[in-house]
Amino acid sequence: MKLQQLSVFLENRPGTLIEPCRVLAQAGINLVTLSLADTEKFGILRVIVEDWKAAADLLKSRGFVVKTTEVLAIEVPDRPGGLAGVLETLGKAGVNVEYMYAFPIPRAGRAVLVFRLDRPDEAVAVLQKNEINVVGPVELFRRHKAKGD
Repeated sequence: MKLQQLSVFLENRPGTLIEPCRVLAQAGINLVTLSLADTEKFGILRVIVEDWKAAADLLKSRGFVVKTTEVLAIEVPDRPGGLAGVLETLGKAGVNVEYMYAFPIPRAGRAVLVFRLDRPDEAVAVLQKNEINVVGPVELFRRHKAKGD
């Protein structure tokens, strides 16, 4: 159920985002989804790719600082209050959302969001108990390929 996300640390200056994207592209590694966060001095490029081990090894071999983190892809009802309901379920279970970002493949009446949670195993159990779909890697990558990206 859990996905491996790569966090690539970059200087916050023009042009630094190009290189890790180019390195992955030249190796034929497709970015399935990503998020970019910044501070005044550095940025964090968070990416999900199908072959995360190869991507992490490649980026590290090119001198990038890369951290691997477990995240969950969760289906959220695509309607007003849909996200609030999922967050309420997690909050009642005492699971903290550290950050989240959207996954670009909608499904009829549903959206997929990537969540970094403080207790992912407990989150999976409580979400499944409440009939909230946690999308596994096989389904996630299959959806991405079906979209044609």
